[in-house]
Amino acid sequence: MKEQFLLLLDNHRGLIQKVCNMYCNATQDREDLFQDIVLQLWRSYPTIRGGSKVTTWMYRVALNTAITRLRKETKGERFAELGPEAFQVPAVEGGSSEEMAAMYRAIRRLSQVDQALTLLYLEDCSYREMAEVLGISEANVGFKLNRIKAQLRTLISKA
Repeated sequence: MKEQFLLLLDNHRGLIQKVCNMYCNATQDREDLFQDIVLQLWRSYPTIRGGSKVTTWMYRVALNTAITRLRKETKGERFAELGPEAFQVPAVEGGSSEEMAAMYRAIRRLSQVDQALTLLYLEDCSYREMAEVLGISEANVGFKLNRIKAQLRTLISKA
């Protein structure tokens, strides 16, 4: 069981790092959160269900751990800001780095849950996977994504 878990971690290390990048600015905070997520994954590993994808389970545990830690954080600013490295999205053809920076600034202004949903969307997760990770209905995922897109358009146009 231990070997399978370590192999799973090795294969999906990038998933955990993206969540850590989303919720932490400082390297030390990212490393601490990474360890917290790995610990929570290990604790819940025996309960993994075969019905959902492993990455869905990992996102759920990682995002819940990050959001829970964020809520407990007394200094707020240590975790709250989303840096441009969080999504690691390659530049869109024809899009300038200024446009990308504006997008990242707009994403930073979203709620933590909306940032998580945006990450899952950018990772090309299906509505079903997003719903499973966040514990909401697929219809709610669609509603929230439409609201987020409109919110991002407004935030970028005001920038």
